[in-house]
Amino acid sequence: MTVLGWAPTEPFTWLHLQRGSLLPSSRVPRAGDLSKPNLRGPGHEVVVRKTENSSEMEPHMLSLSGEYCVEGKSPCCLDSETLSQGDKEYDDILELNQFDGLPYSSRFYKLLKERKELPVWRAKDEFMDSLTKGQFVVLSGFAKTGRSSQIPQWCAEFCLSVRFQHGMVVCTQIHPQQAVDLALRVADEMDINIGHEVGYTIPLETCCTSETFLRYCTDDMLLREMMSDPLLERYGVVIIDQAHQRTVATDVLLGLLKEVALQRPELRVVLLSATKPDPKQLNLFTGSALPAIHLEAPEVGEVAYSSTGDSYFCSALRLVLEIHRSKEPGDVVVFLVTMQEIDLAHDILCHEKRGLPPGLGELLPIAVHPDQPGSLPTFGEEAGQTRRVFLTSSPNEDFFWAYSSINFVIDAGVEKRFVYNPRIRTNSVIIQPISSGQSECRKQLAGPTGEHFCIISCDLASIRHLWPIRPRIMESDITSTVLFLKRMEIAGLGHCHFIDRPDPGGLMQALEELDYLAALDNDGNLSEMGIIMSEFPLEPQMAKTVLASCEFDCVNEVVIIAAMLTAPSCFTVPAVELKPEAAQCLMKFQHPEGDHFTLINIFKAFKQCQQDEYCDEEKWCQDFFFSHSALLTADALRTELTDTLRRIELPVSAPAFGCRGNTVNIKRALLAGFFMQVARDVDGSGNYFILTHKHVAQIHPMSGYGAKSPKLGLPEWVLFHQHTFSEDNCLRTVTHITPEEFVQMMPQYFFYNLPSSESKDLLQNILSRGASQDEENKRSSSEEPQDDRTSDRCVVQ
Repeated sequence: MTVLGWAPTEPFTWLHLQRGSLLPSSRVPRAGDLSKPNLRGPGHEVVVRKTENSSEMEPHMLSLSGEYCVEGKSPCCLDSETLSQGDKEYDDILELNQFDGLPYSSRFYKLLKERKELPVWRAKDEFMDSLTKGQFVVLSGFAKTGRSSQIPQWCAEFCLSVRFQHGMVVCTQIHPQQAVDLALRVADEMDINIGHEVGYTIPLETCCTSETFLRYCTDDMLLREMMSDPLLERYGVVIIDQAHQRTVATDVLLGLLKEVALQRPELRVVLLSATKPDPKQLNLFTGSALPAIHLEAPEVGEVAYSSTGDSYFCSALRLVLEIHRSKEPGDVVVFLVTMQEIDLAHDILCHEKRGLPPGLGELLPIAVHPDQPGSLPTFGEEAGQTRRVFLTSSPNEDFFWAYSSINFVIDAGVEKRFVYNPRIRTNSVIIQPISSGQSECRKQLAGPTGEHFCIISCDLASIRHLWPIRPRIMESDITSTVLFLKRMEIAGLGHCHFIDRPDPGGLMQALEELDYLAALDNDGNLSEMGIIMSEFPLEPQMAKTVLASCEFDCVNEVVIIAAMLTAPSCFTVPAVELKPEAAQCLMKFQHPEGDHFTLINIFKAFKQCQQDEYCDEEKWCQDFFFSHSALLTADALRTELTDTLRRIELPVSAPAFGCRGNTVNIKRALLAGFFMQVARDVDGSGNYFILTHKHVAQIHPMSGYGAKSPKLGLPEWVLFHQHTFSEDNCLRTVTHITPEEFVQMMPQYFFYNLPSSESKDLLQNILSRGASQDEENKRSSSEEPQDDRTSDRCVVQ
């Protein structure tokens, strides 16, 4: 027997599978594999090809030495013509997967045929040649060209050619769900195991082993990995996908990779973009424009602009119903602007489809929220006679790369962006036209036979080509980014080569906030406190709160608060007719001290339900209008935070929720991190004056205090977690504090930098009385001071 791609000098036996594995750690076929017709599960039958002559071997296959010949083809690159020719030449050929040494299944050849029809395959030779000869490769192509699934496989072949001596392959994505979907698809195409040879790493979930040679991950997870491995020495090829989205994490990664590449000449960096890269991106690594490989996409059949007098929302829904009544079969993608519009459109279409003629087939609306994965069906699912309508918003253009059934794209033409205002420390909401690149990405989802409807006024359509994709690093709160970069300075990467430099005002505000949190020393370098804060996957203020809880013996409760506020909101949005019932359900969990304590009640009730064998936790969440997935995420994050505290040997206190001392300590820990987010009711009517920038806001109606009348006694001083300035000017997640607690916990230099106000004068009087009392105590008493922790200032400042 001859094994295709191998050149044995002795009669072939199954032992060659063990000897021939080119992975760093071989995976040997299990006992009994010889008798099994299917080595990988359903749809993966082993293919054995019988031919006439076994005395010759093909010269251009991957040999036992692992040498890759660019002009030749590896087994996974064979096309049907090559295989049919081999049938005439070889006798008893068993083709083996070059990555695991096992025979290829029948499904491999089926998927290989589909892969060869992707536009990216026409550029394979050019890409492999560029990867072999240069350190940096740039390729652009839309989602359906196959760039995100095929390029990482070819990079794995490149690493295999040098026996992985420089490391494995990692490919970044901006969405966790997309990283998971791509890993599953690629493992299927390569005919290997997910979680073994191909894996993924996303927040709170890792599916890979020490033998994984191709890993998908989110861009922020790769950044966190650089804290322990600054030069990314585990990797031989780093692929930055979706670079056109210009997220903060992607831009920082590219800036650091320039420095890493200088210290590691053997490292390959591949930049993938849906649109043609910005000249600044092409000039980043070498100072001159890198040659880019561009994948041409077919033209979409029809582009229709609708400029009716209705809003884009009503026009989009009307188009969906018209398509369902009169157009040929095919799924629809509708790009709206806000999450509220997505939910409202879903409810309206669910209502309207009841009146449609049954002969048209079922209309199935599916809400796909940004940053809330899980609502998309599995990419292999077929809709049958059902027309699916995916309701989504930016930046989800790449989510639908695997859906060949999409024939219609309805585009609102505008998007919602959050722009951080460092002066008031909150986001402003801007509705603006999408760029021409974003429009082209959406249009290509319809395919060459589909239709693209862009609902936009003529004025906006005429200026859209002038509207570039703005880098997120210029519009975001970069306090966490600055903390990370300070940590990287300690690791030896002293400079990040930004493609576009952050806003100077935002940078100064980030440094000021880190200084207030004691994360920086007097020289502006990262302090010991800052180093520990950077270990947590949290915003700096929340990380400081968790550290303060170690001092105040309330770790168990504060970690729950941190997890609940970092995970997606646990509250679902009920239908209008169910809102009174939802409010009644929430009242069962409300705590008199505030919303932070209410979150603890909700989480503890959820855990109690989990431990009750007779309680259906999903139904329990549905009955109380909670999100089951969000609570599971909070539970996983709580476990990760607790493990991090134990890893760095910080004390984890026992639960003490409910006692008075614990309540006071939780508030002190919260103030240690969120002293910059304190407001005072200045007139007793619910108008809260925010001390840092003199804005006035109200408590959100969903808060435990929001439904109260001022006559029932609203708290005068509150600590809040979020100020939604542009949406409703409300304070969210609010807890009652006293001015004495605030004065005790805030840094003195923060207080002196507060703008003048009546509230600051009240705090100054409390400080003066406290200072006078301290002096009087020192003069009147010679006794040793009592160990009363409630009277000492926080030592974590």
